Amino acid sequence: MQKSLTRVNAFRAFGLFLFAAYLSGCAPTPPTGVTNACNIFKQYPKWYWEAKKTQKKWGVPVSTQMAIFKQESHFVADARPPRTTLFGFIPWTRPTSAYGYAQATDGTWSLYLRNTGQSGRSRTNFGDATDFLGWYSMQAQKKLHISPSDAYSLYLAYHEGLGGYAARSYRKKSWLMGVAKKVQTQATAYYRQLRHCRDDIVKPSIWNLWFA
Repeated sequence: MQKSLTRVNAFRAFGLFLFAAYLSGCAPTPPTGVTNACNIFKQYPKWYWEAKKTQKKWGVPVSTQMAIFKQESHFVADARPPRTTLFGFIPWTRPTSAYGYAQATDGTWSLYLRNTGQSGRSRTNFGDATDFLGWYSMQAQKKLHISPSDAYSLYLAYHEGLGGYAARSYRKKSWLMGVAKKVQTQATAYYRQLRHCRDDIVKPSIWNLWFA
């Protein structure tokens, strides 16, 4: 009888573990108040520590990471570009394969995985997306001499690709340079906001680090 109860309890524990793992696979809803970094990290403190880890590893500031994510996906984990339409009303293909928080395309994401040896990473995981952005900023720094803290230039290189930026393709896109200015302004705002609240951002528990 005792052995049967032990087995039942073991199966229950394992079931709870699987359920928690399943929940962990569900992407979090986008934060509210996305123009304020303190609000974002109050809702998702784990994001701060993941972005901080990327800053330490790759050199790109937390504020720059968040400003680019806000522009690219508005913090929607499974964001994709809207579909084009056929004959003006039939949903058709998407303009690019961009996906996830960082809106990384299939090709660039595959290159990141190969270069870093991180085959198990996902574009819908916030920590993985920040690491990708950090890796990309390092490529921009090495090949284009763009400072990781230069959110304006980094965004242009991010949008146009390293080759496009080198060819100055953005100069023919006044709208894009306007968007890059918005990213720079938001990065500056995030930086100033974090000066007042970063010491209050709680460190996640071991449970949250594993499952969140």
